[in-house]
Amino acid sequence: MQRPVKGSAAILATTLAFWSPLDAQDCARDAMLVFDGSASMAAFSEQANGSKHIDDARHALREALPEIAPIRRIGLITFGPGPENSCDSVRVKFPPVADAEHPIMDAVAWLDPSGLTPFTEAVRMASEVLKKDPGIVVLITDGNDTCGGAPCALGAELARRAENLTVHVIGFRVDTDRLGLSSPDAHLFPDGVSAAKCISDQTGGVYVSTETVDELSTALQRTLGCNVIG
Repeated sequence: MQRPVKGSAAILATTLAFWSPLDAQDCARDAMLVFDGSASMAAFSEQANGSKHIDDARHALREALPEIAPIRRIGLITFGPGPENSCDSVRVKFPPVADAEHPIMDAVAWLDPSGLTPFTEAVRMASEVLKKDPGIVVLITDGNDTCGGAPCALGAELARRAENLTVHVIGFRVDTDRLGLSSPDAHLFPDGVSAAKCISDQTGGVYVSTETVDELSTALQRTLGCNVIG
């Protein structure tokens, strides 16, 4: 699969065309959503509406979750808000539960974007919540790990010890240089592609670049949704 290119709806469509909801995943697999609430999510969109990244991410969740939550148990982890300039901000809001639409929306509604981006630790924690059961992790992030996390090492570890775990990464308006900080693996990827791609690559997941609310909503439906045979 070709690496998605920032800002290209055509590439997004091509990427998603390679796979449908749950080609290799059924509705019985629990999922953990890992949501970026770091300071960069307070940036304003360059699009006409001028909304904050986090507000558009909330909008995409509101669009996608009504179709997903009734058929898959989902839990939530957030990171970003916490002690000032601290990487100790990963919070397990709740483990996978049925009909998680309202608990997820309630939790993200109160997030005030701030702090750094420890997504490597957040994904690790999500894998621990799922334990050894078959599961899915979906990370939404707009940048690189700014807390020294090594996503490629984590991807290799998860591939070795959690063979039933799949990690998908949705890059949302990724700006890898915004904070002037980067993970040790940032040099492996071009600007506009988060180093979190290393985790999805090594666990059999997908990396999708998104720029708009509709693209993010579609990516959520494809990574968290599932085929229901009636």
